[in-house]
Amino acid sequence: MSDGDGLAALWVYLAADPLAALAATLLAWLAGLKAHTAARGSPLVNPVLVAVVILAGLLLAAGISYAEYFAGAQFVHFLLGPATVALAVPLYRHWSLVRSSTLAILFSILVGSAFAVAAALALGVAFGAPMAVLASLAPKSVTTPVAMGIAERIGGLPSLTAVVVILSGIAGATLGTVTLNLARVRDWRARGLAMGTAAHGIGTARALSVNETAGAFSGLAMALNALATALALPLLWRLFASG
Repeated sequence: MSDGDGLAALWVYLAADPLAALAATLLAWLAGLKAHTAARGSPLVNPVLVAVVILAGLLLAAGISYAEYFAGAQFVHFLLGPATVALAVPLYRHWSLVRSSTLAILFSILVGSAFAVAAALALGVAFGAPMAVLASLAPKSVTTPVAMGIAERIGGLPSLTAVVVILSGIAGATLGTVTLNLARVRDWRARGLAMGTAAHGIGTARALSVNETAGAFSGLAMALNALATALALPLLWRLFASG
């Protein structure tokens, strides 16, 4: 298929499908940005959280299912791929910093990834969650598509994992800056690694809005954390489940 055919097919999709859901998504995001600006950039007023609350309220009030909403808004989902690839741009600009911090990056991501899984399992065990729920919670700090695949592989519920991942991302983006300030973490590289490891894409978006160096390291952490968790968690889960 040529580029012209691809653009034509995309236009046919946009012209044929009802765009009310797409418009509602964009308007909710703009409202989130307005609220964030009005709050003087406070991390507690996260635009993603505001947009999610608005959209959830609209869907509940109108009695629209998520499947119906997604049928019209999936073009935004399509753009997640290019947006993720675009994270390579700030990473390329700061490649010299990345090379000089290779060992620290690898160590921090491995420790952060292991801690995220251990904390999720410990919390689930403390509340007496069944194994299927524990398997759904374990990959909570990995970006949504990867986390859902991991959860399905180890016997979890992908839909539950998606909800937990999104909530953890919003929590990390909302409270991450405050937590890092309280911990007196000033190095933008360290702040970015923390946000990307704990709060994946939503945390990376927050880091990029604050500082480009933090955003570059956050995007790197998000990718490496997803890779490390996808490789190690299924093996570790066998040991946990059989223990």
